[in-house]
Amino acid sequence: MTNEWRRVVAALANDERRRVFAGLVLGVDVDVTPSRRAKALAALADAGLVTLHPGGEASLVETAFAELLALEPEVKREGVERFIRGGRIDQYPAKPAPRAELLEWAAARVLQPGEELDERALNERLEGIADDVASLRRYLVDAGLLDRAPDGSSYRRV
Repeated sequence: MTNEWRRVVAALANDERRRVFAGLVLGVDVDVTPSRRAKALAALADAGLVTLHPGGEASLVETAFAELLALEPEVKREGVERFIRGGRIDQYPAKPAPRAELLEWAAARVLQPGEELDERALNERLEGIADDVASLRRYLVDAGLLDRAPDGSSYRRV
């Protein structure tokens, strides 16, 4: 995180400054004393979020967030990472090749080759990476990555 980001986050970490900033954004008055408003505006100005004008008035720096974002462009996620957020499957790709890659990623996270689990134990592991455990389990079996015992009592990695 750059110093510019830190200044903005620090300025907005304070509840009163956030309320003053929100008041400017929404064009409404907030219930703070004039001296506390002046302090909040000074901190917001130091962070580059507002411009102070004579007479205690302030205006938003409309480009502040765009300028911050330009400092650290978003890193384009590639491969299986495009479909994962916080270590969990966020969405399933429609195209077969990326979908197969994602399912291989999931299978590798829940079962070692040759390991065998009953459905409950498998579901517990799948809960760590997906919201819809039953669908993921079915996708893994359909993709040939997991093998289900004929009686349905256990699953193993293919």
